[in-house]
Amino acid sequence: MNVAKILWVDDEIDSLTSQVMFLENKGYEVYTKTNGFDAIEFVKDNIVDVVLLDETMPGISGLQTLQQIKELKNNLPVVLITKNEAENLMDEAIGSQISDYLIKPVNPNQVWLSLKKLIDNKRLVAEKTTSAYQQQFRSLFTALNSNPNYNEWMEIYRKLVYWELEMKKSDSPEMQEVFQTQKSEANTEFFKFISRNYASWVNPKSADAPIMSHNLMKFKVLPHLEKGIPLFFVLIDNLRFDQWKTIQPIFAESFRIHEEETFYAILPTATQYARNAIFAGMMPVDIEKKFPVQWKNDDEDGGKNMFEEDFFKAQLKSLGKGDLKYSYTKITNNHDGQKLVDNIHNMMDNDINVIVYNFVDMLSHARTEMEVLKELAGDETSYRSITESWFTHSPLHQALKKIADKKITMIVATDHGSVRVHTPAKVIGDKQTTSNLRYKHGRNLNYEPKDVLAFRDPREAGLPVPNVNSSFIFAKGDLYLCYPNNYNHFANYYRNTFQHGGISLEEIIVPVIRMTNK
Repeated sequence: MNVAKILWVDDEIDSLTSQVMFLENKGYEVYTKTNGFDAIEFVKDNIVDVVLLDETMPGISGLQTLQQIKELKNNLPVVLITKNEAENLMDEAIGSQISDYLIKPVNPNQVWLSLKKLIDNKRLVAEKTTSAYQQQFRSLFTALNSNPNYNEWMEIYRKLVYWELEMKKSDSPEMQEVFQTQKSEANTEFFKFISRNYASWVNPKSADAPIMSHNLMKFKVLPHLEKGIPLFFVLIDNLRFDQWKTIQPIFAESFRIHEEETFYAILPTATQYARNAIFAGMMPVDIEKKFPVQWKNDDEDGGKNMFEEDFFKAQLKSLGKGDLKYSYTKITNNHDGQKLVDNIHNMMDNDINVIVYNFVDMLSHARTEMEVLKELAGDETSYRSITESWFTHSPLHQALKKIADKKITMIVATDHGSVRVHTPAKVIGDKQTTSNLRYKHGRNLNYEPKDVLAFRDPREAGLPVPNVNSSFIFAKGDLYLCYPNNYNHFANYYRNTFQHGGISLEEIIVPVIRMTNK
């Protein structure tokens, strides 16, 4: 490991000789300067890892020196050392991006600790992350193999997401590989769990079932209505739990987060099924019965999500809340987003405001089609990063910030998640078979039974029967369903893309978050 180089700038540097020697004994290379001008020249021409900077010096002050050092090398950590504890000075120093702050007189251990934190922090965190995950690995393994129920599965998935985000701090490719294997084992077990339980959950007589798309409004949104306090229900399409965790800090700057929970998206984990179920408060088979004109099956012409507002209105009515004043806004492009920014204040007069925002879904579909996005969102880490960057600069964020100081309740949720697919699986069907990659329905489907969860009678899964003898199949884990004709082309084209509609933790266990103004 290279020796860390420290520049210590203090007009009384001679009185600090013993401290400099202490640091040299700890293995640091220490250079000293007595004024800001010399420090700036030194930084210009030399590699330095950390600057220790006295705040009060003749000539130019520590803060002025700091400013000029930052102009030269923005990422160079600077520790300000000062006698002065005045709050305005601290504010100015912190605003100027100091990395640490020490009050005189400083003792050698204090300085050493500060340097260790700045220089060794990354390595120490990586080592700690790796060893902490090694300890957690065993308990996750035990949890996976102890027949978890639906609540325990939500907990397991939260832990996996936690470790997936923590693993970014670990620089061990081996540990990352171990983690990916564990996640894939979890998905294999989860597929078996869903296969065993799904039909009983969606049976109207079922007493014990998780909260799912079709009763999300009833149990997680409408109970938070309060007189005189507008409720905003923001549905961000296709938002996985790990993507939520990435944008959570941005929400936390403006809002107080009270509950961070998950629920189960229905099958297929696709917009037209899961989202219509949320707004209608019913399973698709019942939506089709009640709204035969509005409901469209995959193989029918016409928009599949054109009537969410009608469904929502009918659900409010059926729950005895038909007299609520509501607004429903769907955003599918930037122009609509800007209109939301301009209009959000007018929504404060409503009891409930529904905002449906399509971006993440468009991103995952565009990623399949566009080479440039395959580069930008090549894996989960970059997919999360694009989501964070989008949300930070989005009209949705701008609009929500405009009402952050108002008394409101906000529920943020999604309709389903997505999974990165790796493994093609062959399916044979007739011309009527749908083209989705994670689920299909059609007559006389031919497939490998171990690859999918099949419902010969779609009604058992709460789904309409599009054609006589139609069955539904849902892909497990990271599989994607391809036809035998032109098989290799499609297998290569879709490998490593984000898809949804099937059965994985990422697609099914999705966020529902409750917040209020701070």
